[in-house]
Amino acid sequence: MSHGGRLAARALKAAGVECVFTLSGGHVMGIYDGCLDEGITVVDVRHEQAAVHAADAWARLHPGRVGVAILTAGPGVTDGVTGVANAWRANSPILVIGGQGPFANLRRGSLQEMDHVSVMRPITKWADACYQTERIAEYIELAVRTALSGVPGPAFLEIPMDVLHGPVDVDATPMPRFRDYRVAATAPPAAIEAAAELVVAAEHPMLMAGTSLKWSEGGEALTRFVEATSMPCFTNGMARGLLDMDHPQFFNRTRKDALARADLVVLAGTPLDFRMKFGDSIPPDTKILQLDLDETLIGQNRSADIGLVGNLGSNLDALADAVSGRVDFSAYSAELRRAEDAAETALAAQLDNDDVPIDPMRLCREIAAAVTDDMIVIGDGGDIVAQASKVLKVPPRGAWMDPGPLGTLGVGMPFALAAQLAHPDQRVMIVYGDGAFGLNGFEYD
Repeated sequence: MSHGGRLAARALKAAGVECVFTLSGGHVMGIYDGCLDEGITVVDVRHEQAAVHAADAWARLHPGRVGVAILTAGPGVTDGVTGVANAWRANSPILVIGGQGPFANLRRGSLQEMDHVSVMRPITKWADACYQTERIAEYIELAVRTALSGVPGPAFLEIPMDVLHGPVDVDATPMPRFRDYRVAATAPPAAIEAAAELVVAAEHPMLMAGTSLKWSEGGEALTRFVEATSMPCFTNGMARGLLDMDHPQFFNRTRKDALARADLVVLAGTPLDFRMKFGDSIPPDTKILQLDLDETLIGQNRSADIGLVGNLGSNLDALADAVSGRVDFSAYSAELRRAEDAAETALAAQLDNDDVPIDPMRLCREIAAAVTDDMIVIGDGGDIVAQASKVLKVPPRGAWMDPGPLGTLGVGMPFALAAQLAHPDQRVMIVYGDGAFGLNGFEYD
C-alpha cells in the first residue's frame, strides 16, 4: 500500500507536469513525497503568491499544459489568491492544489481550516474538493481538463490531509487518460464565407490580435493572414511577439488613428475590455469581425457583425484561404506606415533625451539595446511596464511576459524562476518598478 500523495503525483506526471511550485507545508507534504518518486521537480519559494505566479508563467511557456502550484491550508491558500486572480484575468491554465485540515474533523476547527473552495470559486474556472483518496487522480484530471479546455484559466482542488495521506494501492487504482483538451474546431464554412465578404468589402481594415490567439498557437496563421491581405496588424496581451515586430504588417504607434479610420476591425482574441475602452474606441458604424475560443466572448460589451468561434489559428487560416487573391490593402498599409514612421520620429526625442533624472523612455531605450534575440523579457510594475512595452521589442526567438489585465505587481521573479527552469539555456531579463521589486524580490533567494 502507498498513500494519496503518490497517487496525486502519478496523476500530475500523466498530465505532463514536470515541476510544481510550492512553499513547504505539512498539509500537502505527501505530494512532495510522490513528486520525488515520479521525477517531478519541486521548487520551494518564499511566499505562496510567488508559487502561483511561477505556475502561471510555466503555463504561458508551455501551451497545452498546466502550471501547478501546491499550497498548504489556510494562509497558504489565501496567500495564493492574488496569483490565482492574476492567472484568471490572464486566462492562464494553472492547477492549484490546496491543503485542508482532516476531513474527519471537518467544521470542528482544525489548524488552518477554512472554506478555501468558496474563496477560490469566483476567480477560477473550477473549484472543488476531493474527499476520497482513491478518487484523487480522477479529480486532478477533471481539474486539468477544465483549466485547458475552452478559454483557459485556473482550477483549484482542495484535498484534506487525511485524504491526501490516506492509504491506497496506487498500482491498482485506475489512472484517467489525459489528452489534448485545447479547442481545435473551426467555424462553419458559411460563417467563414460571411466573414470573408466583410473583409472584401472593407477599405480601411485593421486587425487586433490578443491573448486567445496565443492559446490557439496561432502565430503562423496570423502571419499568413496578414501577408495574404496586407492588412495592418496591432497586438495586445499575450499576442505580443506572435507577429514579428519587424514584419511589414506589424504596427505599434498608430492604433488610435487606425481605429478612428477603420471601416472593419478584426478582433482576433482581443476582448473589448478597458484596453479597448469597452468597445467605445471603435467608431459606431465600423463593422466588427470577432474571433475567439468561446461563444460567450463574442459580442461582449459591443455586438459583433460576424463571430467565428473555435481555434483562432484554424479560423485565420480558413479566412486567409477565403480571401486569397480577392483583397490587397497594401496601399492603406503604406499610408499608415508613413504615420507610424512619423510617430516613431516624434518619440525619438524622448528616447534620446539626456535629462537628469533620466527620462523613463531613455531608460527603456538603453534596456532595449541589451535585449538579445533569444532572451525572455519580463515586465513587472505599472508605469515602467507600460513604457517598456512601447520600446522593447519582443525577441524573435524569446518571449515577453507581463502581469496581464489584472495588473498584479510582483510577478517578476516568480515568472523568472519558471522561465529559467523551462529554458535554462536562455537569459531572462526582468524590467522592474521599485514597488514591484519590493513585493517578491526576496524570491532571488
